[in-house]
Amino acid sequence: MDATFFFDPACPWTWRTSRWLVAVADARKLTVEWRSFSLAILNEGNVAPQFAEAMAASNRALRLVEALRAEGRDDDAGRFYTELGARTHDAGNPLSDKLVDASVEAAGLTAAAPALDDDRWDEAVRESHALAYSSAGPDIGSPVLTVPGAERGIHGPILTEVPGTDDALTVWDSLLPLLRLPAFHEIKRGRR
Repeated sequence: MDATFFFDPACPWTWRTSRWLVAVADARKLTVEWRSFSLAILNEGNVAPQFAEAMAASNRALRLVEALRAEGRDDDAGRFYTELGARTHDAGNPLSDKLVDASVEAAGLTAAAPALDDDRWDEAVRESHALAYSSAGPDIGSPVLTVPGAERGIHGPILTEVPGTDDALTVWDSLLPLLRLPAFHEIKRGRR
């Protein structure tokens, strides 16, 4: 694996970062492992009512991601997330069970669909979330990126838009040595 991307499908910032990583992976022939990061777990007990439906739908999606990962089906997990993100973030729709189900079908994963409602996958989601959080935390959210040879992961990079291929590669080429440098801790700007 060249990179592991821990994500919550409800997060629009994460979606943009994932599209950056997909562009980099395509250009550099990298393999990406798709893993769960749960904003519902991160904010357990403090999820505002207006986000409850999206968090429940996200949990279903993350169950499928972990079920696919357990079978070594990272490409399928990435394809599912692409379908889901296009239906939510690109189309401007809130994440819902209906969109999760439509994304499973569009990704050709109906045989794996039972994982969506199988709470036995909840522990795998929690374990994945804990791995991401311990890698890059505390005080982080989705996404988390890890690469081989790095002691720690990072939260992000957070991108305001998906860069073109040349800029996407510049971000990757700049970020990779920082991730692998033990002394590197953080780069941050205030939000606009």
